[in-house]
Amino acid sequence: MLKHVLDVIELLDRPQADGHSLAAHLRRVLDRAVEEAGHPDPAAVTGQVGITVTRVEGAKGGTDFVKVVVPGSAGARSGGEAPTLGILGRLGGVGARPERTGIVSDADGAVAALAAAAKLLDMYGRGDVLRGDVILSTHVCPDAPTRPHDPVPFMDSPVSILDCNREEIDAAMDAVVSIDTTKGNRLLNHRGVALSPTVKEGWILRVSDDLLGLLETVTGEDAHVLPITTQDITPYGNGVHHINSIMQPCVATSAPVVGLALTTGPAVAGCATGASHETDIAAAGRFAVEAAKEYGRGAVRFHDQDEFARLVDLYGPMTRLQSTEGATED
Repeated sequence: MLKHVLDVIELLDRPQADGHSLAAHLRRVLDRAVEEAGHPDPAAVTGQVGITVTRVEGAKGGTDFVKVVVPGSAGARSGGEAPTLGILGRLGGVGARPERTGIVSDADGAVAALAAAAKLLDMYGRGDVLRGDVILSTHVCPDAPTRPHDPVPFMDSPVSILDCNREEIDAAMDAVVSIDTTKGNRLLNHRGVALSPTVKEGWILRVSDDLLGLLETVTGEDAHVLPITTQDITPYGNGVHHINSIMQPCVATSAPVVGLALTTGPAVAGCATGASHETDIAAAGRFAVEAAKEYGRGAVRFHDQDEFARLVDLYGPMTRLQSTEGATED
């Protein structure tokens, strides 16, 4: 995984970074794996994979959304029953040019998602096919704006959060892992990765024991949990404080969503350069890959369905927290 992280960073850490160069890299990873595996019909393997780039323009510029679909042996796209996992790399931009030179801390989520995509494509090309489909998405912008935020400045995005959700959330996703740099806070003073509670349809549920165990296996240390609030799971632009955009996918889907946060001890600005820790990003990417393996075969749960149904039965739906009414496009 670390090799994939380093390859992705090399492509993103340049003014010319765009979605097409990353998509080409991912296709090369797949083609090389298929060739080395000696598959008798390479086109039959590569033709099942989807790698697309979509350009979206916003009020503050544009960005390229990269989407990768890795099919499973019993995935929904082939008529199977295995669930589909969504893996999203959330960020404002991979760079803040001309204000800052180089890749910014905010890029970590994109790097982790793209590295996980590369690893899954390499596995797929060699014949290690997971049971469930996996859909990975993020966006690439080397010249995103910045914005003030407490306690440290944030990266802004050239497009709105609503645009990001429209491009990245797929109706086929049965559960979502949202990976985001979460270093600009004083709530979790730990360098590494941390897991959020599961959020579904406006409810903040208990942290998944299955995913906590998976995180401990991947990192080799006690799991850390990212504290989130009701404000954090409401749409951006509603005038209340959000820790960052890590939980914003929960606004746009009925699937359970967990945040996978890359964290630090002191508060570090999202627009800071020289602040990305490659081994931490690799740990996030490995967690995403392991979650895809285990979720697709039904070995991990993001939430207790019976308990969720009981909550809704007792206290009613909380979907009003997903409403974008009154929220701006910022």
